[in-house]
Amino acid sequence: MKTTTCAQLKEQLTSGALVIDVMTPEDYAVCHLAGAHNACIYEMVFLDRVAELVPDRSTELILYDATGNTLSAEVARDRLVQAGYQNVSVLEGGLSALKAAGLPVETGTQARPDATTADGSYAIDTERSSLQWMGRNLNNRHHGTVAVQGGELVMRDGRLTAGSIVLDMTSIENHDLQDPYWRDLLLRHLKSEDFFAVDRFPTATFRLIRWEPESAEFSEAPEGTAIGELTIRGITRPVAFPAIVAPQEDGSVKAHAHFDIDRTLWDAGYGSAKLFERLGMHLVHDLVTLELFVLAVRK
Repeated sequence: MKTTTCAQLKEQLTSGALVIDVMTPEDYAVCHLAGAHNACIYEMVFLDRVAELVPDRSTELILYDATGNTLSAEVARDRLVQAGYQNVSVLEGGLSALKAAGLPVETGTQARPDATTADGSYAIDTERSSLQWMGRNLNNRHHGTVAVQGGELVMRDGRLTAGSIVLDMTSIENHDLQDPYWRDLLLRHLKSEDFFAVDRFPTATFRLIRWEPESAEFSEAPEGTAIGELTIRGITRPVAFPAIVAPQEDGSVKAHAHFDIDRTLWDAGYGSAKLFERLGMHLVHDLVTLELFVLAVRK
């Protein structure tokens, strides 16, 4: 990869090179090299934006990101080279190096807030949190949602340490069947003793015992493994699944997880080939896919 140092940048600017800040417009507004243009690599219109700024693909371009420690500027350079730009380099050290070298920068009046969280308990926003499910058989698949009834996340030192989620199993919805008759039939089936027996067990719960971060370094959206206990139909079993827990600029916390469970471990055994024989068209796969979106706010 072709790179440029801050010392070389001064010479290249005098020879007609253009500098492009590839970070978000919000970050660009806070601070950027004086005279630099902005084209965010994270936006789908990145190449269109550069083409508007620099229609001549022989123009020398110098790209920079925030620190030079990630792939942001490198990926931007690759995209531009593939698009036919002939002379593109990446500034070593990014904006941090520019400021350290004393090059002129332009700053906005208000800095972008850091995404940080205070220690304590965060209540799950039930209106803006959801559980999505998908079940399958040999011929089809169905998907829908289950409402989040309540719960909390507990944060310490910017990391998730404990929590719980309560699901309203009586709220099971289907989103793929358009015919009201077949949709209602499926929902009655799912709520019955065949699957989740919601009359006897109206809620399901997940209790987080611990969250193991993937890396010791803090990132904008730290990945890790959620380890805890899942209770369905009154049966509690240990589970572990990958999850992302991301502090937000407004002080809230967002979490996302996507994983499969074997429903038969919680006595939801209808149509399971390992429990019944000669099922024919009634065979249903054991694995159910769950996708959880959580927004929690400080209590």
